[in-house]
Amino acid sequence: MRKKHTETLNAIFHTPILSNVKWNDIESLFTSLGARVTEGRGSRVKVFLNDRVSVFHRPHPQKETDKGALVSVRRFLEEAGVKP
Repeated sequence: MRKKHTETLNAIFHTPILSNVKWNDIESLFTSLGARVTEGRGSRVKVFLNDRVSVFHRPHPQKETDKGALVSVRRFLEEAGVKP
């Protein structure tokens, strides 16, 4: 995992929850962890990682992920066995 991915992972698990984590960085992290990311309808993205599946919505028009979505990403990563 590259330094940028480690920084993104730490940002996802940061307390209090950050509001400046870019969605592109999160998708890049998923890929680096070996996840399969597929496009859904509209802004939906389906992520398969370690026998776990989750659907997320890409933020638009902004690039940053909102806090609620970041909590969902954190929960998904924890369930998939990924922690900083």
